[in-house]
Amino acid sequence: LEQAGAQLAVGKIAGAVGTHATVPPEVEESACRRLGLPPAAVATQIIQRDRHAQYVTTLAVIAASLEKMATEIRALQRTELREAQEPFGAGQHGSSAMPHKRNPIICERIAGSARVLRGYALAAMENVALWHERDITHSSVERVIIPDATTLLHYMLRKMAGVLADLRVYPERMRENLERTGGLVYSHGLLLAMIDAGCSREEAYAVVQGAAMAAWEGKGKFRDLILASGKLTAREVDACFDPSHALRYVDDVLERAGIPRPTGSGGVPTGARAPEADASASRGAADTSDGARPGSRGGSRTPGVSTVRATPARTARRAPRPVHTGHRRKP
Repeated sequence: LEQAGAQLAVGKIAGAVGTHATVPPEVEESACRRLGLPPAAVATQIIQRDRHAQYVTTLAVIAASLEKMATEIRALQRTELREAQEPFGAGQHGSSAMPHKRNPIICERIAGSARVLRGYALAAMENVALWHERDITHSSVERVIIPDATTLLHYMLRKMAGVLADLRVYPERMRENLERTGGLVYSHGLLLAMIDAGCSREEAYAVVQGAAMAAWEGKGKFRDLILASGKLTAREVDACFDPSHALRYVDDVLERAGIPRPTGSGGVPTGARAPEADASASRGAADTSDGARPGSRGGSRTPGVSTVRATPARTARRAPRPVHTGHRRKP
């Protein structure tokens, strides 16, 4: 976003067709210097709209990233998964017809808004090609899309920050979902363990696949069928059925993204808290028009439920205010 804004922050006082026929370059340089803007290297009647297109498409890309996160939260909130959900406060309505529902209204709103920004990006691209590089068909479009796109993305960032600050996480439900197939999710680890034990890949694959298909059809438990093959010891099978092996580098990955290593235990992220019975503060986070973050919570922990609270290191940089494209961004 900063790079795109820098590309857009240029000035132009170069005459009707950009040749300085009536205004010498020194005047342009002096005026732009007072405004804190570099002069556009090449211009016609207007500053080239490639710059504006880059800025608006950057906004659309950021919106797409927010949509990606929102869509994942929506999927995790589905009844059959229910591994995580956006904040939902006491007294909040999820559905007018079905009181039991907790609809992910904020994440749905973010996902829908991303479509609007993609439309604005297309409009900005259409503004690049102008008749003889100097008509003003772009002007009416930009009067709508630039203030609206910056304002909308600002809103989306604030709403997503509120969702992540109070995201409800259900670690026990995650474990239940992993165990629903009776350990079939560990087939890859079993395959590699059998290869390490001396089996060829083809033989190991056939053994694991056969046991998995039999387990699917109710002809035995997956773990017992693997043990019956004699390819691995009970200790080796238990090691393959331990999910901690697949998670051993998670902290390294998060650390590369600037998230410090957690100091908590029990699989709950650092700073995680359970929602209290009175969730009125959460309701404010769930659907406030200005996207303000809720106040801190107290109360006792609720088993099986965690509310991820954003620590300073985990909180995203504050969303920028809408940018007027004719002025330099303040540092």
